[in-house]
Amino acid sequence: MNVKKVLDAKGMACPMPIVKTKKEMKSLNTGEILEVQATDQGALKDFDAWSQSTGHELLQTKEENGVITFHIKKGE
Repeated sequence: MNVKKVLDAKGMACPMPIVKTKKEMKSLNTGEILEVQATDQGALKDFDAWSQSTGHELLQTKEENGVITFHIKKGE
């Protein structure tokens, strides 16, 4: 996977991972991929809903050692 940027949102509580992601997505071009690393379990539902409502594509979600990693492809 060709990740353009990585956002470290570990230790942040809802809604900060989404707020930071929204800001980072503005700096990407359509089709580029942002990797977000978070530790807030609420982010699992938040990122799924946020991606659907914004037109971005949640490509992958994985959890390892308490860190949830999201790969989000910027939509139009």
